[in-house]
Amino acid sequence: MVIEPVIEPVDRPPPLTVLYDGACPLCRREIGIYRGLRPNTPVCFDDVSDAALPLPPGTTREQLLARFHVRGRDGELLSGAQAFLALWAALPGWRWLALAGRVPGAAWTMERVYRLFLRARPMLQHWASRLDRPA
Repeated sequence: MVIEPVIEPVDRPPPLTVLYDGACPLCRREIGIYRGLRPNTPVCFDDVSDAALPLPPGTTREQLLARFHVRGRDGELLSGAQAFLALWAALPGWRWLALAGRVPGAAWTMERVYRLFLRARPMLQHWASRLDRPA
């Protein structure tokens, strides 16, 4: 009996791809935290502010920069609270938040809070960029 090894294609996308705004100082800080963790599944981080980066089909750079997005291996694009919940489910120390998002009404509430954050984001980005400047 011969057992053949299972070889996965090299160009197979990772289970989760985070699409983030690398020009945003808040986003860079948050992604820096996530990158420092060891996820239970591979996570790729794509800076959509990089004009050379190819975008997922059917999306625009403006759309991807306006909200937080993740793309699953199957190509499904999630945004806002659903995207955060998908990412947190893959990260040690953050999985409890993904579980909390399963409580009825929690994801809806998280989405509403995220939308409020998006309104304040320009002001918060300004403050964060001031922290990035050398003294």
